[in-house]
Amino acid sequence: MRLILLWDEETDYASEVREWLRDFEHEVGPDRIESIDPSSYEGESLVTTYDVLQYPAILSLDNDGRLLNLWKGTPMPQIDEVAYWGSKEN
Repeated sequence: MRLILLWDEETDYASEVREWLRDFEHEVGPDRIESIDPSSYEGESLVTTYDVLQYPAILSLDNDGRLLNLWKGTPMPQIDEVAYWGSKEN
């Protein structure tokens, strides 16, 4: 399983995302979600592959890269919901 948070530090939603990410890592554990800038090389690839048009976005992917769930925009989703989709088995 792979959880990816696509967001840009230089946006009006950045403080909400930083707070959510801090809470997520505190409740679920560090290194359970990847934080990626959508304008980076990897970020652009993910945006194109999964047709992400709104940020922040959280992608839950299975081990084969299939999209299990996608959350877009604000408000940020519930931490327990994201954690659930990040722990699902194939």
